[in-house]
Amino acid sequence: MTETVGKEILIEGVDPRELYGAQNVYLEQIKSLHPALKVVARGSSLKVLGSDAETQRFAKRMDSLVAYYLKYGHVSSQVIDQCFSGGITQDDAPVDKDVIVYGNNGNIVRARTVNQQRLVKLYDKNDLLFAVGPAGSGKTYTAIALAVRALKEKQVRRIILTRPAVEAGEKLGFLPGDMKEKLDPYLQPLYDALNDMIPPVKLQKFLEDGTVQIAPLAYMRGRTLDNAFVILDEAQNTTLSQIKMFLTRMGRNARFIVTGDVTQIDLPRRSDSGLVRTMEILRGIADIGIVEFDKRDIVRHPLVKHIVEAFDRMTGEGHVIPSERE
Repeated sequence: MTETVGKEILIEGVDPRELYGAQNVYLEQIKSLHPALKVVARGSSLKVLGSDAETQRFAKRMDSLVAYYLKYGHVSSQVIDQCFSGGITQDDAPVDKDVIVYGNNGNIVRARTVNQQRLVKLYDKNDLLFAVGPAGSGKTYTAIALAVRALKEKQVRRIILTRPAVEAGEKLGFLPGDMKEKLDPYLQPLYDALNDMIPPVKLQKFLEDGTVQIAPLAYMRGRTLDNAFVILDEAQNTTLSQIKMFLTRMGRNARFIVTGDVTQIDLPRRSDSGLVRTMEILRGIADIGIVEFDKRDIVRHPLVKHIVEAFDRMTGEGHVIPSERE
C-alpha cells in the first residue's frame, strides 16, 4: 500500500495570483494534471497530499513553472502543459546578476544602485563589511537580502539581526509591556525587511526555532556566533567598547555586516559614537570591506533625497541642529 504524505510548497518571488490565473483557471489546470493528488492553495502556500513520489514530482514541476515566470514574466495554459510534462525544467531559472533574492508576492530584491552592487560584490570576498550612509540608501535592506540569500543557499544556519537599544527621542521605560514588547517597535524595520523576503508562515517558524533572531545589542555579550549571518544595524549609536564587543563575537563560518548613518547619532555626545573610529582602525585589514553610501543611493520617495541635501546644506553652513536630548 502506498503511503500518503503531506507537503507544503511555498511560492517565492511570484504573486501567486499570476500563477493561479483569473478565477484560478491555471490552478485548476495544474490540479487536473495531477489527479492523484489533493492540492489546496492558500495564498503563496500550496498544501499537497498524496504519495511521496507524486508529491515530489509535483513540487519539481511547480519549481519549473515559477522559474519560467521569473525569467519571462508570464505563464499560459501551454506553458503549464510544458512544465508539467517535463518540457520546461528548473534549469530555465533566470540569470540576473543584480537580483539578490526573490521575495514574497512577486517582490524581486535587486542591487539597484552602484554602492548596493558594490556591497554585494564585496560580500563575496569579505567576512566583515561596513555599510554606512544616509537614510533611505538601502544599506540595511541590501544587507538583510544578502543574509536571506545565504540562509536559503545553506551558507549559514541562522540569521541574527541586532541594534543598540538607544532611546531615539523616546523613553522605552514608559512603553507598555515586557522587555520584548518594549523593544519590538524599535526593531520593527528589521521585521519589515524580513517580511518582504520570507513567506510569513516560514518566517514565524524561523523566529520560533531560532533560525532568525532579532535582539538588542546587549544580548550579544558573552555569545560566540558560529555559522551565522549577523547584522548590526544603527551602529552609529554604539560606543567604541560596544562595537568591539560585537565584532569579537564572530565565530567560525560567520559573516558580519555593520550598518549605520553617522549623521543620525542618538548618543548623549556625538563623539561617543564608535562607528567612525572603528572603521578607521580596521580599514585596510584583509577580509574587511567598507562601502560608503551617499545621496545618489537613496531609493525611497524622491523627496527623501532633497530632504537629506537640504539638511546637509544647513549643517555645512555652520548651523547646528539641536539634539532632542538637549
